[in-house]
Amino acid sequence: MTDMPMPDGGSDDDDLLPVLIVGGGPVGLTARALLERWGVRTLLVEKHAELSPFPRSRLVNVRSMEIFRGLGLADGIADAAFAPRYGCIRFRDTLHDRDFARAAMIGVDAPVPESPVTGVVTSQDRLEPTLLGAARAPMRFGTELVALDQDQGQGQGAESVVASLIDHRTGAETRVRARYVLATDGANSTVRRLLGIGTAGPGALGDFTTVVFDADLDRWCAERPAGLYFTTHGLFAPVYPEGGWAWFAPTPEGAASADWPALVSRALGSGADVPVDVVRVQHWVMNAFVAERLRHGRILLAGDAAHAMPITGGLGMNTGLSDVHNLCWKLAGVLNGWADPGLLETYEAERHPVAQRTLQQAVANAQLMMRVQSRRREQLQAGGAAPDRVELPWTERFFAQLGLLLGVTYRSTAVLADGDADGDTSPGTEPSDSGTDYVLTAEPGHRMPHLWLTDHRSTLDALGEWFSLLTPDPARWEGQAAAAPWPLRVETLPGEHADVCGLGPHGALLVRPDGHIAARWRDHPASDSALHHVLASVTGSTPG
Repeated sequence: MTDMPMPDGGSDDDDLLPVLIVGGGPVGLTARALLERWGVRTLLVEKHAELSPFPRSRLVNVRSMEIFRGLGLADGIADAAFAPRYGCIRFRDTLHDRDFARAAMIGVDAPVPESPVTGVVTSQDRLEPTLLGAARAPMRFGTELVALDQDQGQGQGAESVVASLIDHRTGAETRVRARYVLATDGANSTVRRLLGIGTAGPGALGDFTTVVFDADLDRWCAERPAGLYFTTHGLFAPVYPEGGWAWFAPTPEGAASADWPALVSRALGSGADVPVDVVRVQHWVMNAFVAERLRHGRILLAGDAAHAMPITGGLGMNTGLSDVHNLCWKLAGVLNGWADPGLLETYEAERHPVAQRTLQQAVANAQLMMRVQSRRREQLQAGGAAPDRVELPWTERFFAQLGLLLGVTYRSTAVLADGDADGDTSPGTEPSDSGTDYVLTAEPGHRMPHLWLTDHRSTLDALGEWFSLLTPDPARWEGQAAAAPWPLRVETLPGEHADVCGLGPHGALLVRPDGHIAARWRDHPASDSALHHVLASVTGSTPG
């Protein structure tokens, strides 16, 4: 294995912060951990005084768990999450009725061969402390960004960004100058508003309320566990493995003076005579949009600031985690000097289409889920005894969504289509929209397929804060790799995987730090500088 030492990222002026992260939710916290691993100095500011106490996002899908596996966090997150048997949705008339339909959360309810990890059902307030502890970079709670100025130039020509911050505890205002600002400050993003970036999509879908409460519901749920119970009176979800519940429902009139214990009891249905102890209440707006652009000069949007998804399918937070996984290695390359600033243009080129497709899928999921209840109402209104089952309006393959999670295809200057790595200038293939069906492929632009290198080590475990060259013939590539001034490692790909990856006995895959394939040589190139030229093309630079 060839291992090139990483730059320390410490060449920046002490008064110039490399990256300011705005927003301390899961996406911002993950970006902080990723950038620290790259040796990039950051400051994260969060306007709230503490991490959110609400469960909020409920699902960490299989692709996000792959990202957390790379950070060494997956096992800890899984240990604090629900058991896999909770990886399903149950449909009921009321919580204490029997199921009339059930849908599995594929990749959560059981392992899938397409990944070395399993997704989990867990609450955001259980996830965030783990992410906070994954890095030592400074974080300021109770600190709100109120103004931005890209100085010494406009737009793409600005040399830095000056952010004005207010500390809500002291009232003091400070100014921070940063080379880049990463906005992960939610659907109501202050940064997006200050930049005047518009959004496209359905917009606000309605006002909703989350009520976190304690009640003994085991008699109806313990033997039929689920991550979500979809009823005619709202959604019910267990909050933690050790106890606690959440009720999600449209915000009622007179919410300010509502009797929340009574409302929850009524939603549980007649006959559910159990005491309800309300712990906290949160009102929120369900949004559905994608920002018109994800970059404004040195300011970049990610997570809900870039796209807000309906909660159905758990696609919102997870899409944001893939945003920063795509972006952080590019920021590190630019800041550490082995990538041209133009590499950052590929962030929007790659992630904006993904956000648009994911929004379409999330809206479709919401419509399909509502059709289940619509069919049930029709059955009940028809009179007589209601059937025990409702036929679900989707196939098992459709709602699995692995294609949307693992089959994402990138097309940008940071990906060389087949043939381009050998100097073939013929047009590459257009990205395929695999929908919800995942098809294993090692074509450039796709996520590197999960293949076992050893009994417990996946191809995904070979990836990290470096480019990876996977080849069945490492000796033939060692010389080129050793001479490359980019962070790069050579990894042996077992011969039985060569055909699956479309490689001959001397071919190779160049995999980016975010796990997507940058280039493929079906056989060893004639030129000894081929690898160097491809890395220069992908990063837009020629270090050294």
